[in-house]
Amino acid sequence: MLATIGLKEQGDLLAYIPQEIRFDKRLEIADGKSEFEIVDYFKARGDENALGYASFLGAGVYQHYRPVIVDTVVSRGEFLTSYTPYQAEISQGTLTSIFEFQTMVCQLTGMEVANASMYDGSSAVPEAALMAVRITRREKILIARSVHPEYRETLKTCTQHQGMPVEEIKYTAKGRLDLDDLQARLDENVAALIVQTPNFFGVLEQVQELSRIVRAKGALLVVVFTEAVALGLIEPPRDADIVVGELQSFATSPSYGGPSVGIIAAREKYIRQLPGRLAGETIDANGKRAYCLTLATREQHIRREKATSNICTNQALLALMAAVYMALYGKEGLRELAVQNLSKAHYLASKLPLQFDGPFFNEFVVRTNGKGPEQINAELLEQKIIGGLPLGRFYPELQGCVLLCATEMNKRSDMDRVAQAFGSEERLA
Repeated sequence: MLATIGLKEQGDLLAYIPQEIRFDKRLEIADGKSEFEIVDYFKARGDENALGYASFLGAGVYQHYRPVIVDTVVSRGEFLTSYTPYQAEISQGTLTSIFEFQTMVCQLTGMEVANASMYDGSSAVPEAALMAVRITRREKILIARSVHPEYRETLKTCTQHQGMPVEEIKYTAKGRLDLDDLQARLDENVAALIVQTPNFFGVLEQVQELSRIVRAKGALLVVVFTEAVALGLIEPPRDADIVVGELQSFATSPSYGGPSVGIIAAREKYIRQLPGRLAGETIDANGKRAYCLTLATREQHIRREKATSNICTNQALLALMAAVYMALYGKEGLRELAVQNLSKAHYLASKLPLQFDGPFFNEFVVRTNGKGPEQINAELLEQKIIGGLPLGRFYPELQGCVLLCATEMNKRSDMDRVAQAFGSEERLA
């Protein structure tokens, strides 16, 4: 190569660079390692991570058991490496899985239509707000302060330049939305009320009553959930107009907070305002069952000004994980799982001073009463236990309070240790 370009040695390539600014020494980096040494290094680093630690941290991302069969299915090449199903004739497997996912989401939420998933729960919330504005032709959005703080931040980011004022509704001593504050703020310009159940404090909201109040003013009710396992036990939010949420609990590893699989579902009369796309069932030229994209209201499919959203893809692989998980557990299995979560959370809560007295599922807020949340979490970490979320960061009025979560993954002995760290006077079992 050097001969072809008329040079004698490799150093001639740098002849134009002045000698005084050349770096002629050896770079101060370690010598290369063998494959064996590299594998050994990363095994050692992996041992430093929190593998095998008990976790009581929830707050929108939950640790549940992941059946092995989930990875067996989603690791198949036709799913793992597939992209958007633009051509139905060669994408029947992906389209079928999306159709099944949509059907399961409708059964889970009590809604009539669902799309092919969203990025995550937080991005689904502003999509629901924009959808409500288009439907009602109103501008204002009310959102409960008990909705996940990061979901509220995402909503404000997406609406700040849309001419859509967002107002927050207070919560009561029970940890539920304040109905009096809602009535005071609910006017003829409100497009929707957004409420979460179980909410960020783990408390169940009164969805039926909220629906009655909101509809009386001609607004829509948007119900959010982050802990999908709760839907195995509580009444589906069928009184809502739009349901958005997060299915991370269904076979997606916490993985430091992501990835996630958001959902959005609604009543059928609002189907043309759903963002993203929908897969539907049809019949091919030979009269056999087939699947295709039936509605795709995103800008890649229709004129940009007609699009309902700029959501440009979907979490198809993660949606498949959730679909396999739901199919594996079934209705009864999901209910049994939810009962386990409820029982374990209430066992732990019975040993601790609760901040709110409203009904809760598998999360609850605890007062620390003297010890700081950080001190308690540090003590627990020494026992290989990941503690809860200190709430002062998001709610200054709850400084000194911690959000704890207990799932089917938590052992009774670990729950007793958590209670002891909080200063429970009960003797350990």
